[in-house]
Amino acid sequence: MEISGQIALVTGAGSGLGEATARRLAAAGARVAVVDRGAEAAERVADEIGGLAIAVDVSDNAAVEAAFAEVASKLGTPRIVVNCAGIGTAGRILPRDGVLPIEAFERTLRVNLLGSYIVLSHAARLMSAAEPLDADGARGLIVNTASVAYQDGQIGQAAYAASKGGIASLTLPAARELARFGIRVMTIAPGLFETAMSAGLPPEARTALEAGLPFPSRMGKPDEFALLVQQIVENPLLNGEVIRLDSAVRLAPK
Repeated sequence: MEISGQIALVTGAGSGLGEATARRLAAAGARVAVVDRGAEAAERVADEIGGLAIAVDVSDNAAVEAAFAEVASKLGTPRIVVNCAGIGTAGRILPRDGVLPIEAFERTLRVNLLGSYIVLSHAARLMSAAEPLDADGARGLIVNTASVAYQDGQIGQAAYAASKGGIASLTLPAARELARFGIRVMTIAPGLFETAMSAGLPPEARTALEAGLPFPSRMGKPDEFALLVQQIVENPLLNGEVIRLDSAVRLAPK
């Protein structure tokens, strides 16, 4: 799919991987809806790339539906949708204080997994009603974000790994179901990246993490994630797959 001239919608686009993706798609000629829970962050990025800012909690179905309606009304049908919204949580199943973190587990799944599913569903409904873009009958692409934790989850990552595992698992069945509409579904599973979650790490912790990265032995840059999104958009045979983007890292148990 050619990016230039397309409408794109990126969630979690107020920072990190989502922001880098929104910027790269805009630079390639797309008109981008910058969706983020934080209104100020969304507006900042949208102002800088000439996009449309929308403040949305992706776990709120009605709010997501309204956001897609706004995008369709102001920009047109989004043909590229990238799910980057998510939260990083850590906590043991049996914490020392004895209080079971059931609510934290539920919240993680609501934002990361249910939120991705809600966005995917509304994106697919709009795309399926649109005209094909090429001779193959392509109508759009949805890219979700998992994590290497879905395969290599560490102690304390039960909720996070479960949420990202759900995203990885829905990739193939979603791609198979939506294939008849010409809609592709892909997932990227990033490893250790320079984001707000990693920015607060103590220097010694950062050094230890980077030492475990085979090559390159550094954290990924958000624009390297965005570059893979661009490559997925442009390569029509990429469908129904989870791609690890991780410097060949395999996370240790703890």
